[in-house]
Amino acid sequence: MIINPENVTNCYGSNYPEEFKPVVAGRVKKRLGNAAGLENFGVNLVELAPGSASALRHWHDKQDEFIYVVSGEITLLTDAGEEIFKVGDCAGFAAGVANGHCLINRSGEKATYLEIGDRTSSDRVTYPDDDLVAQNSPEGWIFTHNDGKLY
Repeated sequence: MIINPENVTNCYGSNYPEEFKPVVAGRVKKRLGNAAGLENFGVNLVELAPGSASALRHWHDKQDEFIYVVSGEITLLTDAGEEIFKVGDCAGFAAGVANGHCLINRSGEKATYLEIGDRTSSDRVTYPDDDLVAQNSPEGWIFTHNDGKLY
């Protein structure tokens, strides 16, 4: 099946609680994996406007993630600090490794990357810099404060 990304719907916004949404306001995703009918893993073509982030810094208990830079320049932020990624650079984030990560576009131009991750159920996401935890459930993502109180 050939998929032309130009024909895939742009997805804007986030399912984060309202106070965290501005961080990713300049992020646009094209869900290529969904367009291909994939069920076991997702593939997103993501565009970051200058100043936008891919997500809050986070790590997954059960889901692996992989990114590949397609265009522009992106800063990877992890527990080890910051690294500049350019076209062709890639990184993987293994499930269960407590190393929070996110991408930030600190350049003056848009940047694009592929985001690939599995869809293991019952995943839990930890956000080490924020009072936020996400738990995957059959009804979708449930967001709580670190003390368990619902958003």
